[in-house]
Amino acid sequence: MGKLAIILSFILSVFPADASENRRHIHVVRPGSKRSHRGQTVAKIWIEENGEKKIEIAWSELSSNEERAIMQAIDEHWEELNRSIDDVFAGKKTTIKKYK
Repeated sequence: MGKLAIILSFILSVFPADASENRRHIHVVRPGSKRSHRGQTVAKIWIEENGEKKIEIAWSELSSNEERAIMQAIDEHWEELNRSIDDVFAGKKTTIKKYK
């Protein structure tokens, strides 16, 4: 798992196996979560479509306030997150950013 950033108490991550999917997305992970869709992932957020910025929730177990805060942070840091995703998919080491 490639950890990209921390927002609130959530970790934004990508999985190297996701490189072949047709839309780029981010997994939102809640550390220590017992109830989740995939492991500790509590949301999946699409961040582009056909190479263009398009942020939307694929599925979520988050509250509406948590979704809003995370989507706003993704929107504000979209280019930087995409560069980090490229690095993860290329096997490079990434630095985890902290966003508010």
